[in-house]
Amino acid sequence: MTYSQRVAQALLDINAVTLSPEKPFTWASGMKSPIYTDNRLTISFPDVRQAIVNGMEEQIKLHFGDVDVIAGTATAGIPHATGVAQQMGLPMVYVRTKPKDHGEGKQVEGILQPGEKVVVIDDLISTGGSVLNAVHAIENEGAEVIGVVSIFTYQLQAAEQNFMANGLQYYSVTNYSTLVNLAKVNGLISNDHLKSLQEWREDPMKWSNQHELLAM
Repeated sequence: MTYSQRVAQALLDINAVTLSPEKPFTWASGMKSPIYTDNRLTISFPDVRQAIVNGMEEQIKLHFGDVDVIAGTATAGIPHATGVAQQMGLPMVYVRTKPKDHGEGKQVEGILQPGEKVVVIDDLISTGGSVLNAVHAIENEGAEVIGVVSIFTYQLQAAEQNFMANGLQYYSVTNYSTLVNLAKVNGLISNDHLKSLQEWREDPMKWSNQHELLAM
């Protein structure tokens, strides 16, 4: 299996990703979704953590070989950024969701020099909004973000558009298509479920509106 398939399988095995097309979840935004992801569970499984770090290192070496610093998003990206930085022998920083309201008011913690090339690590890409906030915080420090790497991406068009608008590339160890296809192979979902899951990725808002009354 590829790293993408191995990590997708692991996410299913440890219930970090749950698929429920018939009884949708309600996200914080209020949108109905057939998938719920909690990658925080991965930190409790050493083998899964290592597979994620190996997959991230592979993506970085393939696409962002001239990186100087690894940055983790707070809080979900920090443990994986720590593992990647350690394995690659690179400095690490992490980025708060907003500047501290005390002390020096930092948003980027750690030592970051102007001009350094940074890869940002996050756990999940949905629309890309939160990680792009971290990117802008790093750029405000005078460093250059050369790319973003995550554990998982929903492969939503909104993320593609947001990253394109910011002139930035992102890569994930595994993705929505790989995961739902594995779920089908494993007998976790039916053909009808797979069709519904594919329809959600193509138009999440339309799917949400159609499933409003079924939400969990």
